[in-house]
Amino acid sequence: MGKVVLITGGAKGIGRAIALELAKNQYDIVINYLTSNQEAECLKEHIIQQYHVRCLALKADVSKEDQVEKMIQEIDKRLGGVDILINNAGIDLSNLFHLKTADEFRKTLDVNVVGAYNCSKSVSAHMLKQDYGRIINISSTNGMNTYYPMCIDYDASKAGLISLSNNLANYLAPYVRVNTICPGWINTNMNKNLDKEFINKEENKILLGRFGNPNEVAELVFFLVSDNASYINNSIIRIDGGKKC
Repeated sequence: MGKVVLITGGAKGIGRAIALELAKNQYDIVINYLTSNQEAECLKEHIIQQYHVRCLALKADVSKEDQVEKMIQEIDKRLGGVDILINNAGIDLSNLFHLKTADEFRKTLDVNVVGAYNCSKSVSAHMLKQDYGRIINISSTNGMNTYYPMCIDYDASKAGLISLSNNLANYLAPYVRVNTICPGWINTNMNKNLDKEFINKEENKILLGRFGNPNEVAELVFFLVSDNASYINNSIIRIDGGKKC
């Protein structure tokens, strides 16, 4: 039996790419989703048929502690527990600063930070019991030094996720490695409404001159969960094509 990987927000975008990359390398996959039922089920069937690994698609709102606990109990029952957690679920409720509401701010923090906390807490007992675990938090360069006022809540949540990673790494050491990946611009549906002028402007800030692709993030995830990254812990890794000075 392979290692069991839970990918939150795993039905689309970066999460989907991670699921496919790890399944290809014979990890068992759990696709967590909230609203993307059809995409999650189609991905599950594809993974089972193409890669012949165990795969589940489970609905849960990661911001709700009771739903997360129920999901983890289901994984424990059917697959024996979560060995690797990829906290990828996230929302971006972009709006002009003066129009953004406190409820929007709270919802972004609830999903992006509290969701990662809930999942990490729920899987940590199993990881510590077996003296093995991997947690990767998908943050963003928006949590480091790339900021947009209309994304003030998103930026704050991604900075919070970096802090969460640091605390988890210290608390769960030495057997559970915790690392943070900070993507820059990646070609996903979150960017589908960007106008061409804005895209060109942002691409001109990138040394490689283009947005990244989800599979490039997925390949980094595969490296970090593998034994080839056995001495990488509590690290923040940018994947943004290089930022022009």
